[in-house]
Amino acid sequence: MDIREKPLKVLGPFGDQADIDSIGEVIKSGWWGKGPKVQEFEDEFAKLVGAKHAIAVTSNSHGQDLVMKALGIRGVDVINPTMSFIATAQIPLWNDCTSNIIDVDPINLNMTANEVEKWKKPNSEVLIAVNLAGIPAPIDEIRKVFGGFIIEDCAHSCYTEGAGLKGDVAVWSFQAVKTLPIGDGGMITLNDDKLAKTIREMLWFGVSSTWSRASDKSGTRPGYAWDYQVNKLGYKYYMIDIIAALGLSQLKKLPTFLDTRRHIQKRYNEELHSIIERPAYSDTVQYYCARLPVKFNNMSPDGSGYGSKTSRDDLINYLADKKIHTSVHFKPLHLYELLKEDNKRFPVAEQEWIKLISLPCHNGMTDDDIDYVIYWVNKFIEEEYEK
Repeated sequence: MDIREKPLKVLGPFGDQADIDSIGEVIKSGWWGKGPKVQEFEDEFAKLVGAKHAIAVTSNSHGQDLVMKALGIRGVDVINPTMSFIATAQIPLWNDCTSNIIDVDPINLNMTANEVEKWKKPNSEVLIAVNLAGIPAPIDEIRKVFGGFIIEDCAHSCYTEGAGLKGDVAVWSFQAVKTLPIGDGGMITLNDDKLAKTIREMLWFGVSSTWSRASDKSGTRPGYAWDYQVNKLGYKYYMIDIIAALGLSQLKKLPTFLDTRRHIQKRYNEELHSIIERPAYSDTVQYYCARLPVKFNNMSPDGSGYGSKTSRDDLINYLADKKIHTSVHFKPLHLYELLKEDNKRFPVAEQEWIKLISLPCHNGMTDDDIDYVIYWVNKFIEEEYEK
């Protein structure tokens, strides 16, 4: 097969004229900040998830941070899995908490109830349950051994049936490579009226919504009401209408996006060489995290190596030469200098992550793209494992 000219990206958004038009309408309206489009996006997303409240924010990370601040969480222990993006462990640090990183399940790489029970502390008050690659974390099992507040991290779960309903709150991501991409943004969903009210009050420096004041129809304060009261410390984490308009447009295409990703998953599962370990099934297929058996097992757990590379890294380089971008989701959190845990061992994560390779999987892929990936992955296996 000929090598393509244009690189095939591993992840990325897909937009069309409807998306461009949706943004254009907001620009023409003259109201670009937080306003009616944000409200509409929140309403539609709450319906999708089945939650009472949906609060649009600037990112998943800011959403989790705002939840912790609204709860008054400070100086406690926060449990999170080692297989996640670095933000998962940094959010507790923003709030002067310790990030209590634990090992994961060998099949789906999510946290387990056994690890939670093993490593929880007397001051473990919060747990961040990451639905890695869209596969739900076992929150029901975790609740049997953990009685604190659970944030369900649904960054990869838009939309997995039932996701966002097991934790005390759920926080979603619309970052540019997610299943519902809008550049960046997030959503907090929950059923707690009191907590939702507090979060909304803290969205913009404790100030009430400009749109709600500008559109007051009561007649008592017509037009733009400039005066407001602030009685709570706040931040600037709100979404704006330009972004929300794109979210509403992309939301209409979400079923098609998910069909595309599931089709990619199905073809990879059926046609990649049998030596490739398939990931656990995912409704969203945020990442297709294949695993390649380690042929040259000379890599140390921290990934530094002893002068040789794993077969996974050889495949990454081989595919790069064929203009196929890949990635690894994720390097375990405990291997970062900031987060090193000297008194813990993470045998599962350290054994599995050196096998991981995320193959191209995104909303704009075609069957020709899938054919191309399958051909060159299988070609590598033939050359390296069957010679």
